[in-house]
Order: sequence, then C-alpha cells, then structure tokens
Amino acid sequence: MDSHLVALLPIAAVWVAAGLVADGLPRLDRVRALRRRTGWLIVLSLSGLGLMASVALAGLGTAGPTRADRATAGLTLAVLPALVVAGSTVRRLHRLRAGAGAFATAPRVPVPPGLRAYAAHPLVGLPIQVTGLATVPAVVATGGPGPEAGTLAGPALTLGLLGIAVIGVRHALRHSRLATRALAGTGGPAGREAATGSAPATATTLHV
Repeated sequence: MDSHLVALLPIAAVWVAAGLVADGLPRLDRVRALRRRTGWLIVLSLSGLGLMASVALAGLGTAGPTRADRATAGLTLAVLPALVVAGSTVRRLHRLRAGAGAFATAPRVPVPPGLRAYAAHPLVGLPIQVTGLATVPAVVATGGPGPEAGTLAGPALTLGLLGIAVIGVRHALRHSRLATRALAGTGGPAGREAATGSAPATATTLHV
C-alpha cells in the first residue's frame, strides 16, 4: 500500500466517524448521552485536525515532490472546512458539552429543546461532515486500482459536492425546525434567544 494512502486513510476515517457522531447529536434523548457524545466528538475533531497538521508539516519539511507532498496536496479540499472546525465548531462543542454538564445532578433528564436546537446548528455538524467528504476524492485517487485511478477523483469530487449541498440543506431545515419547537416550548424573548443559542438555554450561555 502506498505510503501517502496510509497517511490519508486514518484522516478520512476519523473525519467520517466524527461526521456520523455529529449527525446523531440532535437525536439523543438524554443529557448524559449528549454530554458523552459531545466529548467523543471533540476528541475526534481534535484528532482529525492533529493528523492533518502532521501530514502538512511532513510535506513542508521535505524537499522536492515527495509522497508526503502528494498526501498534503490530496487534503487541499479539506483545509477550508477543517479551519472552520478549528475556529468555530470546536468552541461550539465545548459550549454544548458545558450546557449539558449543567444537568450533572440529573443526567437522565431529557435534552431541553434549546440545547437540542443548539446541537443541530449547522456550524456544529456541517463543517465536520464537509471535511470528511472532502477527504474522499483524495483517498479514491490515491487508492484506486490501476493507472487510471486519478480519473476517479473527478466523479468522486462531483458526488462529494452534491453530498455537501444535500447535507447543508438538511442541517438548515433541521435546525430551523428544532429552534421553532424550542421557541414554542419556552415562549417570549428568552425562549427565542434560547432556541437560537444566543442566550442561556441552560445554566450556560450558548451563542450563535
């Protein structure tokens, strides 16, 4: 197996796993489960960012076109969503986990509507899932059979872009639906702020 495929596979696996965990956050029923899964997601996100940074540093530390350089080039599409994860999503996940932690004395209580809406915010799950999809073309191009393997990257990229569009619309609709339910359940300006994550939905302030 090619060495730069060995470098790309763990990165893709981590991001795909993180995307699956992120997608399930708003469907969790209990605060304890939400806090635990959010912790897993933080670890997976930081691991993915660390692996990408390691590959990039390996590419920068070598002279000439090496396998590390090719692995780094394969991650080009994933750089922008990964930066969004680093700059926004990880911070939101820490706030979500802190919000769930406010119920530490009653961990089996249902997830409050405002906290559920915050877990469904597009900037929580979408950047992680986009990063995972962005690694697929590189893995396909690197690991495909035969000398024509690189030609598979084009169709994989097209499918990835379509997947990103579908996932983005789904995140927006789900967040809008859950935020509306949270607003209906709490009522008034405070409920509206909690539903959008701009005021305390629990003991912790959650900002959009």
